[in-house]
Amino acid sequence: MSATDATSSTGLQLLLTAERLFAQRGIDGASLRQIAAEAGSANNSAVRYHFGTKPELLRAILAHRLGDLQRRRALLGARADPDDLRARVEAHLLPLLELAEAPDNHYVSFVEQLQRAGAEGVLVDQPEVRRSRTEFVAGMRCLLPHLPEPARTLRIEHAQDLGLHLAAERERAVDRAEPRVPFALYVSAVVDGITGFLSAPCSAETAGLTARHRSARPRLGPRLV
Repeated sequence: MSATDATSSTGLQLLLTAERLFAQRGIDGASLRQIAAEAGSANNSAVRYHFGTKPELLRAILAHRLGDLQRRRALLGARADPDDLRARVEAHLLPLLELAEAPDNHYVSFVEQLQRAGAEGVLVDQPEVRRSRTEFVAGMRCLLPHLPEPARTLRIEHAQDLGLHLAAERERAVDRAEPRVPFALYVSAVVDGITGFLSAPCSAETAGLTARHRSARPRLGPRLV
């Protein structure tokens, strides 16, 4: 059986159960046996049969979601004004926020748990992840010429992390059926906030520290979103 077998009904049920348990309990908080049991399988080895090891299961969860996410992001990016910072931010974030709004979805919280566990580095060998990451960072750098390095790269990374955590909070609120503001208002407010965060000028203190540490350009981390 393929290590990314989500084509059968059993494989898909196992994959979605794994996504939910990893999102709720953490990457190390759910065993393959627990996932099989929660998915209703009487075979304790069902996950290994369909997906192989835990790292292979993590890759399968990413592969199951990333295709649609990246296609939506590419479509919105192609429509956005390349010189409009807010439009570029929205094109990048909206697909993730839409996914967080979908019922019975736990992908965004799953990715958040990957980053908390330091496990994302195992998974960034997927070309679409690297391409999306590179394109977003390059575009943001061009649109933020007033920010010196390394402050600019740090801010772009922080903006990505902020978007992920805000989307994960929304996803959990949807899952718990909590009262929440309408989706369109939520998206607009999040995009406004992150755009403002990115475009804010450096303080005199940050500018001075940047001048002292200009050679310490940070290495881009393995972001997945």
